[in-house]
Amino acid sequence: MPRFALLCPGQGGQEAHMFAIANSNPRVAALLDQFDTSQYFGMPLTALLASPSLMFENRFAQPLIVAATLANWLALREELPPPDVIAGYSVGEVSAHAISGELDVGQAIHLASIRATAMQSCVKPQAAHAMLSVSGLPLAPLQEICFSHHLYIAIVTGETNAIVAGLRDDILKAEQALRAHAIAQLHLSLLPVHIASHTPLMADALPAMKQVLDKLPFQAITTPVLAGVNAMKSVNSAESKQSLLAQMTQTIRWHECMDALDEAGMNVVLELGPGSALSRMLQSRHPHIACRSVADFRSSSAVAEWVRRQMLRD
Repeated sequence: MPRFALLCPGQGGQEAHMFAIANSNPRVAALLDQFDTSQYFGMPLTALLASPSLMFENRFAQPLIVAATLANWLALREELPPPDVIAGYSVGEVSAHAISGELDVGQAIHLASIRATAMQSCVKPQAAHAMLSVSGLPLAPLQEICFSHHLYIAIVTGETNAIVAGLRDDILKAEQALRAHAIAQLHLSLLPVHIASHTPLMADALPAMKQVLDKLPFQAITTPVLAGVNAMKSVNSAESKQSLLAQMTQTIRWHECMDALDEAGMNVVLELGPGSALSRMLQSRHPHIACRSVADFRSSSAVAEWVRRQMLRD
């Protein structure tokens, strides 16, 4: 029997039309009307989407990503098979726990906002943070460079692909050191994320996050969620809360999450968007899995039709 999974993205795929598919679905109209107030973001959603710089500002980016992901899910869920498992990348893990039935949309956006504010508070004046994507270098020598430059591996997406995080000055020095190796396949890219997510530099954000998690009435989980830090399934609220706390300061092992989807026999995987980075990564690592993003389509009916075709094929 075909098995179906969902991917929930993190920061990076924000764009002005990220709510287009959801907005075309009348079932989601009331929710989008709620988003277009200052209740969730402190300003109208239309104003936020009109400003590329604000969309990538951490305090807005995290709740915005969650809102867009869940809006796509609500627009599509009646046309899709129930997922067998959900995986969320970085703040996408918050979205995943909403889709799993543990949180409603408002609670998830609120949690993402608290998470963003708490993490931003860890960035001190004149000590800016940065994240650097590194591909083409095995993890062992990359770890050595991180250690010598006081940096951390924040996310692993493959045996030679990772995201490094730390203080911006240290990131820039490490970038120079990496380029000095003159490795032909090496590719470096500074990311539009200005907090050292998934590193010990976020330790001071844990108390605020734990406080809000302790107060949130998580419901019974209906679909397992893969924990980003170890690719293990969270099947109850205690495990979910522990995972959401752990991923703030610990490395996200996304390569293991992708492998876990394959090991669990997933045949069809849909990334809920915004963006399509996760589906591209999964397609590259496990080409036999049919994988697309909502961002690849122009309508919810086209998304649903693609999923139906793939499920029948498998």
